[in-house]
Amino acid sequence: MDQEEILKVAKTSLNPMDRNIELRIKKLDHFDNEFQLPRYESEGAAGADLRASFENKEGLNISPGARVLIPTGLAFEIPLGFEVQIRPRSGLSLKTDLLVVNSPGTIDCDYRGEVKIILGNFGKDDIFIEHGMRIAQMVISPVWQASLTVSEELSDSDRGASGFGSTGIK
Repeated sequence: MDQEEILKVAKTSLNPMDRNIELRIKKLDHFDNEFQLPRYESEGAAGADLRASFENKEGLNISPGARVLIPTGLAFEIPLGFEVQIRPRSGLSLKTDLLVVNSPGTIDCDYRGEVKIILGNFGKDDIFIEHGMRIAQMVISPVWQASLTVSEELSDSDRGASGFGSTGIK
């Protein structure tokens, strides 16, 4: 599919009347069939929750300062022109010291391996991740690829090269 076809798919997907994108999901051997597939918990939800699915079904302890890969037992076939973003669940971020470290994480449309979530423990105590715990959410988004062009000059703007807090906090 060339850039023009990708653009056409992305524009079509932005139509609020055509909000469903087919996302093929493969259950891997260690996916616990007692779990539901990722699902939207409300009609207006942007993200569908992902669960930890450990081969040993026993869970995993995350030590303070550690970052770990948490398996979901799922692999995706994402349509060309889209990505799946992995984001934190707001309640988990508020009520624990766990964070999705590379948030948002990107799953590219040509990746077919297991979706794993990078969680970090930023607290002072161990945190246990239970088998089946909802650990992150996934959001499907259109992807735009840039045509990169080298230029000796860039256009001026009011902000210019100022950054890293230059606009203040109020």
